[in-house]
Amino acid sequence: MVVSLSLVLLLGVFVYLIWRYARLPVWQIVLCALFGFYLASSSAGPHVAHAVESFTHFLSRLHL
Repeated sequence: MVVSLSLVLLLGVFVYLIWRYARLPVWQIVLCALFGFYLASSSAGPHVAHAVESFTHFLSRLHL
């Protein structure tokens, strides 16, 4: 839960910055959000969630 909440906030900030400084149209943001919701409810959703979880676990074990 903590990872998904942090990731949602990070992605939200990233989308805001792209919208603000790269002039991404609002309809493209909405389209990407809808795609994310449909992807999450499809059969690929658990696989994507597992891949993101594995990647964040990998990043947490890096010692920089």
